[in-house]
Amino acid sequence: MLSERQQAILGALVEDYVRGGRPVGSRALASDHGVQWSPSTIRAELATLEDHGFLTHPHTSAGRIPTDAGYRFYVEQLLKRSRSLPAPGQGEMRLSQMRREVESAIRETTAELSRVTDLVALVSAPPLNTATIHRVEVLLLQPRRVMVVVIASNGVVSKRVFTFAADVDPGIVEWAASYLNERLVGLALGARVAVSRLADPELGLSERSFLHEISSAFTSIEDSAAEETLYVDGASHLLSEQRSDDLPHAEELMEALERRVNLLSTLRSALEERSVFVWIGNENPQPELRSVSVVGANYGLGYRNLGAVGVIGPVRMDYATAIASVREAAGELSRFFEIVYDE
Repeated sequence: MLSERQQAILGALVEDYVRGGRPVGSRALASDHGVQWSPSTIRAELATLEDHGFLTHPHTSAGRIPTDAGYRFYVEQLLKRSRSLPAPGQGEMRLSQMRREVESAIRETTAELSRVTDLVALVSAPPLNTATIHRVEVLLLQPRRVMVVVIASNGVVSKRVFTFAADVDPGIVEWAASYLNERLVGLALGARVAVSRLADPELGLSERSFLHEISSAFTSIEDSAAEETLYVDGASHLLSEQRSDDLPHAEELMEALERRVNLLSTLRSALEERSVFVWIGNENPQPELRSVSVVGANYGLGYRNLGAVGVIGPVRMDYATAIASVREAAGELSRFFEIVYDE
């Protein structure tokens, strides 16, 4: 267990290194932070922290930098007091000002989180088995071709095109859109009960025949690819020249971002984590991410998590801002989905 002095020195060193990106020495800590300890006392504590594995020094210079263990200790202290951390730009990510569609809300959140943190932002949409039919659109593409669009509450969009033997009455297409939204909104995706909802004996023959032709659009919906359920924004932030020293394996990271299915699996493995989780360097479950850090937070309903919000950046990142930002974004998405799932 570190003493209070060691904790204070370690915290000050991590913050200095995050800001400047250069090894931090005892004289800098003594002068920049106005501590009551002399440089010689700080130097002795730095040596002890290095012996414990919290610090290292890359060159013969007296300056030190944090190890993954040093960042981990620092982050744990942040998490303990995270409720009192000011969220940057309080209220910047207000989903009530966005379009109500889930996909739009998730995309907006991902883009805003990347902008606020200047890091790669990730948001995983809820898995299919938690989703319901949110809206149905029926569109007449050509006289004999009709497209049925099913928008799920998790943002997944399913499109099916049906070809009829004869021209389709535009009036029945307009009627079907209204009728299907009235009968199917709120049902679980792929639920067989959808068929019974469409089989209304009071409908006319032409209406029943039309609904029968398009019924498979509601009973055979499959989970979309990872690219449609994991939203990523801000990859260019990690390719800037000023971050080249902090990201020695940038190509591996870019490949990981392209293989979204692995990232999606990684985020979903954290659905049982506490509301805010941090993976530092080698702690990451995915090998391609072991040169970076991931800060994430789960969002969802009161009784279960639905997905995760996260940022990826160098191990030398501003953890306080990252933690506060993902916490705020997750909270906004949770409130949004409480409204969507209650509709």
